[in-house]
Amino acid sequence: MHGDEDILYDFSNSTSNSTSAAATKPTPLSTAVSSPGYFFGRVVGLYLLDKKDDFSAWFAFSVVFNSTAHRGTLNLMGANPNAATRDISVVGGTGDFFMSRGVATLRTDAIEGFKYFRVQMDIKLYECYF
Repeated sequence: MHGDEDILYDFSNSTSNSTSAAATKPTPLSTAVSSPGYFFGRVVGLYLLDKKDDFSAWFAFSVVFNSTAHRGTLNLMGANPNAATRDISVVGGTGDFFMSRGVATLRTDAIEGFKYFRVQMDIKLYECYF
């Protein structure tokens, strides 16, 4: 499958191409204990920053398929640390992917500061009922 893009809205860029925005403001405690730009516990759209000193996020999202070949969703979740490749779990699905289980290996394809990143996913299903 092809990569997914995320463009973080941070009040300085256009909302027309943004795909996520911070759902909370950094707390004074978060700002005090985190390196500049890394806000432990910050909720951003569909992922949660979960480290104080480096970029690391906890992902929970659905990949939606709507084609003639496949219809339904795959539900993924897991830690996304700052590493060349990382694995997150396929924890379920709907439609053609009902009750799917597997692993998605993520690779960062492009990154521009804290506003934009694109991730390539290779998904391997070990249990699927279609």
